[in-house]
Amino acid sequence: MKNCCFASDNTSGAHPRILSALVEASAGYEPSYGDDRYTLQAQEAFRRIFGPESQTYFVYNGTGSNTLALGSMLRSYQCVLASDVAHIQGDETGAPEKFTGSKILCLPSVNGKITPAQIEEKLDVLGSPHAAQPHVVSVTNVTELGTVYTCEELTAICQTAHSHGLLVHLDGSRIANAAVSLGKGFAQITRDCGVDVLSFGATKNGMVFGEAVVFMKGCDAFPFLRKHGTQLHSKMRFLSAQMLAYLKNDLWKENAAHANAMAARLCAGLENIPGVQIEYPCQANAVFVSLSEAVRAALEAKYDFHDVGKNASGKLVYRLMCGFDMKEETVDALIRTARQG
Repeated sequence: MKNCCFASDNTSGAHPRILSALVEASAGYEPSYGDDRYTLQAQEAFRRIFGPESQTYFVYNGTGSNTLALGSMLRSYQCVLASDVAHIQGDETGAPEKFTGSKILCLPSVNGKITPAQIEEKLDVLGSPHAAQPHVVSVTNVTELGTVYTCEELTAICQTAHSHGLLVHLDGSRIANAAVSLGKGFAQITRDCGVDVLSFGATKNGMVFGEAVVFMKGCDAFPFLRKHGTQLHSKMRFLSAQMLAYLKNDLWKENAAHANAMAARLCAGLENIPGVQIEYPCQANAVFVSLSEAVRAALEAKYDFHDVGKNASGKLVYRLMCGFDMKEETVDALIRTARQG
């Protein structure tokens, strides 16, 4: 059986402190559907991060988080502007479009990022009854190609969107890795840049399951949308207890910092090997490479990993992910295999 540890940060298990929190939360009885003490404490913890005006709601998974976040921001005649590699476009089986009724218009990205100028180019249809009306800009940080929007880049996008009456959604499935990469806190790289709604991911960074939708200025309709969208967990305490443990003593930062460091180690070890080309800047916990046939065959004999399409030269690009539990010796073993290939 091949090792799947580089296939995704979803292939990792859960952090022991998260598992301990689940065991603790299992004792006794608690009110259901989010009225338990763990959920109330977790919501307060998020308010301390994002401010007293913010509202946070916990959901099962990233697709649900993105879909319901966008659904709270859109009417069906409106549309979302996103990059051509956005997860909401290519990896969620059309769920955002199905459940919001709104189109996603893709902008050609460079290293996974879009720019204010590209947003401006799509706004000439505003006011036309014959075109879907742009209303939300959705960006991902860390991007789908492993790069990180700086605060300056994200602020410029938010300012452009807001100046035309658009809202900004941030898909933060790896928001902890982005925060560590930038050396900043969660609010600094979202709210303070102008983000309106955040899909806050944690499953990829050590939780068993669970994400959050954070509204920087609240959304009283979301409790109904969450139930309607089948994302209201009856035993909410098990999701919320994980979030409390995840935030306590900056476990999120510890996990993300390690994952990022392992990716940096992997990138440094691969970059000078003949037959290996680093395709995108390694800024978080992913390394994207194109491989010669010999190196690819050597790696595929031992490891599971995935291609993400072709580069400008027509060569397949492969993604190697590092999770919070990646070991240095595992990284070094893959580097040795690539060198021998």
